[in-house]
Amino acid sequence: GSFLRTNLKLSAVKKGGDGPTAREAILRIVRARRGECGIVYALGRRTVEETAEFLSAHGVRAAAYHAGLEPEERERVQDAFQAGGVDVVVATVAFGMGIDKPDIRFVLHRDLPRSPEAYYQEVGRAGRDGQPAECVLFYSWADVMAWDRLGADGDDQAAAQRRQVRAMFDFADGDGCRHARICRHFGEAVEPCGDACDACR
Repeated sequence: GSFLRTNLKLSAVKKGGDGPTAREAILRIVRARRGECGIVYALGRRTVEETAEFLSAHGVRAAAYHAGLEPEERERVQDAFQAGGVDVVVATVAFGMGIDKPDIRFVLHRDLPRSPEAYYQEVGRAGRDGQPAECVLFYSWADVMAWDRLGADGDDQAAAQRRQVRAMFDFADGDGCRHARICRHFGEAVEPCGDACDACR
């Protein structure tokens, strides 16, 4: 099938400057979709926990999920999300495998994903019922540097990771239809989406 999924409304916002912080912007998006379920991805465990606590403190039914939690806690969060007891899971990339919840209405990236492949997989968890879903990517060059620090020095795998994260930054920071550009990354040529990404809108 096609990589094109125009029910996903893709957009990217550069972090920093005079506007709201990423955390504040995420809260605004989540509040605008009160009662709907979504995932917020973040790079580190501490950021995951702090963001989940921030959302919870502002009345959002949110929970943290990362590999450092006890297996029982991870299972509890995942089950609560599937059953509707939690609206928002704030997670590292450890979350999502095995999640087949059709009505995820938003996927937000607090930090730049590690690659276009990871990004596509993570936003692809939204809108599996075919209904519209919002996918907002917050990014900065500092995220690229953070991924570089996580990589091993000098080996081929680290070099490949550096290339991938820079490709992801170029996707976030570049011009043109986001759907056309992510499809092109996977070797598929499509026309601009018209209204399903921030560039076309």
